Amino acid sequence: MLATEVYLVRHGETMFNQLNKVQGWCDSPLTVKGIDDLKRTANALAQVHFDNMYSSDLKRAIDTVHLMKDANIVSEIGKIKKLPEFREVFFGSFEGDDIDQTWDKIAQAAGIGHETNVQKIINQIGIEEFREATKKADPRHLAENKEELDERMIRAIRNLHELTKNEKRVLVVSHGDFIKTLAIKYWNNSDGHHDIQFPNNGSVTRGILHDDGRFEIVDYNKDAEDL
Repeated sequence: MLATEVYLVRHGETMFNQLNKVQGWCDSPLTVKGIDDLKRTANALAQVHFDNMYSSDLKRAIDTVHLMKDANIVSEIGKIKKLPEFREVFFGSFEGDDIDQTWDKIAQAAGIGHETNVQKIINQIGIEEFREATKKADPRHLAENKEELDERMIRAIRNLHELTKNEKRVLVVSHGDFIKTLAIKYWNNSDGHHDIQFPNNGSVTRGILHDDGRFEIVDYNKDAEDL
């Protein structure tokens, strides 16, 4: 067994990103801008050798991983394995809703009144309470709270560890809020509670999956020009 370097790539901009809609497990196609941004990332990684590439099972991530695969000139990647555990955070009944109206409902559920700026909400109540308030505000209470999301992240890393035991470097396409939450948990620049910058579309976050299953993030939210 050996340590595995993991390149976590956020999918490109989608139609729902552009339309300011909540997008977790629901899906929408990549935009022209999203594809153009991804091509820059793909070109920056074109000569990085990967033993394998993986993807969340949502279409925007699958489309993204194929752009990475097609541009890479030094790797021989077979069929892409889809990993449902690396899906975006689930927002329950809010999926597809207007994002500002959703944040306002979450802010009210958290007891801080009207607020549509998600960063201000999280700064006030913290990321953990934000997850709880999201579940509380969801009329069907389906949205993932901190405990559910944390269990899924641990499962995602455990499964990836099993899959990559004989792989030195892999690429995994995932999603903004999921990658950010991984970084809050596994990046030593984060104290595990306070918020960090949301990763850009097409950005790369790099982690090390140690042979004993420990995971640590060593680089966060790097754009194509920084790679």
